[in-house]
Amino acid sequence: MRETITAALKHATKAQDKRRISTLRLMSAAVKDRDIAARTVGKGQATDAELLELFAKMIKQREESEKIYADAGRGELAQQEAEEIVIIREFLPKQLSGQEMEAAIADAVAKTGASSVKDMGRVMAELKARYAGQMDFARASALVKSKLG
Repeated sequence: MRETITAALKHATKAQDKRRISTLRLMSAAVKDRDIAARTVGKGQATDAELLELFAKMIKQREESEKIYADAGRGELAQQEAEEIVIIREFLPKQLSGQEMEAAIADAVAKTGASSVKDMGRVMAELKARYAGQMDFARASALVKSKLG
């Protein structure tokens, strides 16, 4: 993952794509911050699953900012956020569709033996372990809650 970002940054620098350069630098800095945090805990480097979760969080932040800018009539800033979202998504695996997400949730519920909302934590842990970066966990949480509730 780190090598892919570094290679993309080199390519963007050669192409002089300013938006791509700035976004990739932000991603690289976020990865380094996560690695430093992991080292202080004694883990070494952050795993690829943790990085995928980090990138999904970055996308969610940009989606919220894009909406705020659009509502405030700041089209140029909303466009900038949208461009950054596209660049970050290139490094995430394909997102699960609604049907695939429901099937994954049903599988996780069956695998963990969950029967009530009290078991939601185990189901979400299973989903995060298997589908990091592929699923919107806020939406998944609501689906799990409705399935168990």
